[in-house]
Amino acid sequence: MSETKNGAVTVLLGAQWGDEGKGKIIDYLIEKYNVAVTARCQGGNNAGHTVVANGRKYDFHILPSGIISPTCYNVIGNGVVVNLDAFFSELDHNGVTNDPGWEKRIKISSEAHLVFSVHAQVDGRQEDTLAAKNKIGTTNRGIGPTYSSKCFRNGIRVADLMGCFEEFSERYRRLVEHYKKQFPSIDVDLEAELAKFKAHREKLKELDLVGDTVGFIHKMRKEGKAILVEGANGALLDIDFGTYPYVTSSNATVGGACTGLGIPPTAIHYIIGVVKAYQTRVGTGPFPTELLNEEGERLQQIGQEVGVTTGRKRRCGWLDLFLLKRSAQINGYTAIALTKLDILDSFERINIAVGYKLDGEELSAPPAQAAAWERIEVEYKEFPGWMSETSGIREYDKLPEKCRKYVQFIQDFIEVPIKWIGVGADRESLIVRHK
Repeated sequence: MSETKNGAVTVLLGAQWGDEGKGKIIDYLIEKYNVAVTARCQGGNNAGHTVVANGRKYDFHILPSGIISPTCYNVIGNGVVVNLDAFFSELDHNGVTNDPGWEKRIKISSEAHLVFSVHAQVDGRQEDTLAAKNKIGTTNRGIGPTYSSKCFRNGIRVADLMGCFEEFSERYRRLVEHYKKQFPSIDVDLEAELAKFKAHREKLKELDLVGDTVGFIHKMRKEGKAILVEGANGALLDIDFGTYPYVTSSNATVGGACTGLGIPPTAIHYIIGVVKAYQTRVGTGPFPTELLNEEGERLQQIGQEVGVTTGRKRRCGWLDLFLLKRSAQINGYTAIALTKLDILDSFERINIAVGYKLDGEELSAPPAQAAAWERIEVEYKEFPGWMSETSGIREYDKLPEKCRKYVQFIQDFIEVPIKWIGVGADRESLIVRHK
């Protein structure tokens, strides 16, 4: 992202399995480039962004990160699945409701689908039916079943809640009945749930929080405003291009920005991929470079790798450039933000995955068949560690030479410029490269 063109849209995406530190980069971009609108395009409250700014730590799951900026408007797009309990709770938890006029800076798409408690119950029961080795590692937030309802065409949208409440109630009862036929043990207090949603409806109306977000973003673009789309999850969790079936339920790649917000592809000028300097993953699924040893433990502890949403420890391993190159092919990144480089400061040697073999044959692309991942052999390139602290450095040329060689190798391999390098949790702990 350079000085933004009038009406240009920037899309920021996680380039790995999520948890790359997107929140920090989003916060920096909002401040640096006078971003007028931040927008969520997919996922739900299964995602998690941490932002450290203004002497405070914010945990966002469904709210766009721009909500902490008094000059930034925030959109929850049609491609997001919305848990209203989580939405209102998150506003309170992060102190947003203490800021005067906060309600004038956020809008939920009337076309977004609603997440109900029955979806969360279905999520857990579906996971319980799987053998231990086949479990997806879902967050049990009901995100997958909500997207299933959307595709099955019995989903309920925000617009339905804001319309005739009797019709909404009837559709909700039918939805619960549909799931109870599949899982008779599902227990839903229908009247209590409907009373809760009636209260949500009144609050949404009172604060004027629902509307036409497609038209709003189009208007902002015509006025020449800078728009930042923040992707949730990560490219390797994309429902089409991720490590299926161990993926999320939406398109976490760049196409999700178009379908999840109603933005034409021609409006997107910058696509930023956020990459951790090593690799992490929450839950089950393939992870060829995972370190099941003392080095993996050190990465987890030094990096404080605990999921924002789940509270689960993240699995840790070496950076996988073979997968990152695939992520770059799909998304067409114009720049990379490399985060948490400082976590590697004390490692005497550092490996990077540069290739895969399957049954002795070199691969040109990640395997599409889930069972094949177990037979992957990883080809590594080893780097000597720089063994010195980088957290206080703010200029690229002042990084240790061995560190710069590590960064340069990543850039050369994926053929995308690394413009930002994170060396700490705070907004200020960022190196901006001008080359």
